[in-house]
Amino acid sequence: MNALPKLKQRVEYTHKYNTRSGRHGWLRLTPAYSVKIVEELLAKYDGGGPVLDPFCGSGTTALCAAQYGLPSTTTDINPFLVWLAQVKTRKYNPTEVASARNALETLLARMGKDFDLAPVPPIHKIERWWSDCNLTFLRELRGAIDGLGVPQAEKDLLDVAFCRTLIKLSNASFNHQSMSFKDNQPELSLVTDAPAIYRADASHVLETCQDDIHSDTTVCLQDARLLDSDSLGKFDLVITSPPYANRMSYIRELRPYMYWLRYLHEPREAGELDWLAIGGTWGVATSRLNGWTIRENYRNDHLSSVVAAISGSHNRHAETLSRYVRKYCEDMFAHLSSLARVLRRGARIHYIVGNSTFYGTLVSVERLYADMMEKVGFSNIDIRAIRKRNSKKELVEFVVSATW
Repeated sequence: MNALPKLKQRVEYTHKYNTRSGRHGWLRLTPAYSVKIVEELLAKYDGGGPVLDPFCGSGTTALCAAQYGLPSTTTDINPFLVWLAQVKTRKYNPTEVASARNALETLLARMGKDFDLAPVPPIHKIERWWSDCNLTFLRELRGAIDGLGVPQAEKDLLDVAFCRTLIKLSNASFNHQSMSFKDNQPELSLVTDAPAIYRADASHVLETCQDDIHSDTTVCLQDARLLDSDSLGKFDLVITSPPYANRMSYIRELRPYMYWLRYLHEPREAGELDWLAIGGTWGVATSRLNGWTIRENYRNDHLSSVVAAISGSHNRHAETLSRYVRKYCEDMFAHLSSLARVLRRGARIHYIVGNSTFYGTLVSVERLYADMMEKVGFSNIDIRAIRKRNSKKELVEFVVSATW
């Protein structure tokens, strides 16, 4: 295992690199990992067998594999992310793109006149997200997209553009690790600015959707702790970036998309999905941690020491977060145990992960992953530090690799 070298932040290894990479930049997901990392790992792969990403996220690995001409499968427990990966990895023919362009012009000409307003999504304190003017525009646009009756492939492309626009018109800010809110949001003109923003977003999606896709991708709604070769098959390569052990909720950030596209219908559903996922805790998922039964299927001295240190810190959330770290490791151990069932002998796996701190206690996640892999039966385990994550010198991103 490699010693930790002096590291730079390397912006090309973050989600910011994806914004100029065609389909990869369609929607921003703050914790998404870089296309460049995946491309570098794929470039070293000398086989032609199928690639697996069991933590789909925004579909980075699957789309890279498709562009390299490698068959791939990706899974996620979040139905919105499954939809997004399906749309990003689909092959679009010229007729579908032309039809979507015509639909774009039709809906912009007829929205607010010939279609019903979409209902206001039940987002808590929605006034924090959008001004009245922008909310009305989004309801008109959502109603027009739904009312056009275009084929699914074309509608999906218009929906991706809708997601891009709803964030641009929102009061959301991405100056921190996760989404927050701006102090001030200038009012945009309903008549000119907002429609122009959507037209530009749709034009960008329709232009970049013509990027070459050289192989097919299978996207499955599935729990990564319950991988099964009967439904997924067997794989020779895994490239993935699971949720980090930093309590950051994907659901919290994805809520605006999921409500507007009706993957969420009420607030409690967000917390329920967060509880089922690995990593983030928010809402009801956080409160359930206190009643969670510690199983200790996975044991490790470092884990025991950091859990004790976190629990013993002088903070009212200390016990909850110590349980969170333990549950995270239990879930990841269950995942890696099930992963072995879908790998061919000799398969290589690469996990892009970051360490974390809680109340001054460093959780060396990369060491825990290496130990879990060894306990499951992997060999040739290697830890490679690839970048410094932010101003805290102890926070680092790693690639943890192993052979089955």
